[in-house]
Amino acid sequence: MGRLTRAQAQERTRERVLASARTEFLQRGFRDAKIDVIAERAELTRGAVYSNFPGKRALYLAVLAEEAERAAIPEVVAGTTPRTALGAFARAWVGRLPLTTDGPDGAVPLGADLLPEVLADERTRTPFAQLMALDAILLGLALERMHEPAGEGRRVRAAEVALTTLHGAAQLAAAAPGFADPFDVVRACEGFADLELGSGRGDEWAPPHLPYVPRARPVGRPWEPPAAVDAVRDAPARLDADGVVAVLGLHRLVAVEEAVRAAPVGSTVTAVLVSSDPGELTPLARLVVADVCRCIRLAFPEQAWPQLQVVHDPAGAVAAAAGERVVSDATEVAVRVAGGRIVAEADGRGACHAAASA
Repeated sequence: MGRLTRAQAQERTRERVLASARTEFLQRGFRDAKIDVIAERAELTRGAVYSNFPGKRALYLAVLAEEAERAAIPEVVAGTTPRTALGAFARAWVGRLPLTTDGPDGAVPLGADLLPEVLADERTRTPFAQLMALDAILLGLALERMHEPAGEGRRVRAAEVALTTLHGAAQLAAAAPGFADPFDVVRACEGFADLELGSGRGDEWAPPHLPYVPRARPVGRPWEPPAAVDAVRDAPARLDADGVVAVLGLHRLVAVEEAVRAAPVGSTVTAVLVSSDPGELTPLARLVVADVCRCIRLAFPEQAWPQLQVVHDPAGAVAAAAGERVVSDATEVAVRVAGGRIVAEADGRGACHAAASA
């Protein structure tokens, strides 16, 4: 075998650290885990661990993200109606819960410290809340495409209720095993598919207040994005398609719905997730998005998958192609793409609506 390239050697080191950290977190839990022990398990120095991960929490989130993206999920039969699709989604969700707690004797549930760590720091609380809102948008869009006629009526609030139930079931599965029958949880979620929420007018979409929406600026520069992965489909992102590309910091993720609702029918909308702290917050984003998208892919027929792509952009490469070279968690920049060129752009609050409706 030839010598490894620098990139290959770095990836192997990263994989060794992740494998060692997973074992340590399972055996000791996040709080009692030691970086020195993780380094020793991986036969690396403490410095080698920190050269790949900025801290213990970043390493913990990276382990959970890998688990969310790769761990087995029980196969379910995709639904043919909103009710059966949401039931299949719930079945896939609760069916994997034992996998998150199984381990050697005395093992601590791998994700047991996630919410306490999220709550412990404002830097993670706001991104987590926005990521949950993005999950609800994705699940709601899938439900809308299952209703007849497709897309009739917003279903994001029903998705929020279903995700609240399922996340609660996940927490109780670790803290109070056997408290609720998983089949009861599934049946309850099925009923949310047709749940009418709201005061009188239902779950309606309210566009941003127009006087405060910036105008999109016409441009005509080439659109040459790098290759990227769509986390919704776990496939190469179609960044060359006509539509809207929204570069969003992790404090502005809900704005993507403004692009989805305002874009012409058939347009591709892509949310490009960026952060000023990619070492810690990108793994959190990968984890939360993967939790929902893997279950959507199993539970909904492909034609019902949301017409929304999600791209994780820790290095800011896609953002730079869109003209945004300095990103933060408050970033909101959107471009309209047509025929391989950026034809309109907007930035600031309301940019997604402005670019989509340009």
